[in-house]
Amino acid sequence: MNIVAVTACTAGIAHTYIVAEKLQKAAEELGFDCKVETQGSAGIENELTAADIAKADVVLYAHDIAIRGEGRFKDKKVVDVPISMAMKQPKSLLSTIAKKLAAK
Repeated sequence: MNIVAVTACTAGIAHTYIVAEKLQKAAEELGFDCKVETQGSAGIENELTAADIAKADVVLYAHDIAIRGEGRFKDKKVVDVPISMAMKQPKSLLSTIAKKLAAK
């Protein structure tokens, strides 16, 4: 499975970046490809390209504030969760997404 994700927390400091790392590690452990864009206090980093988005099977928003540039994902399947869910159980979250996509 190919995942693109956007993380953003209210302070835009710790959780934004911690969750990005956790999602990438969980995806690697599950054999998925994952690229994460962070929208933190330093602005948008690791910005997803049109090519990244085009090849994605799913877009994951893990956030507590509005995501900037949502229009880029208008034709994609989007999973929208609070950042705390991705923080606490990233591997379980990605596994559940994969199962639901496979069932469709």
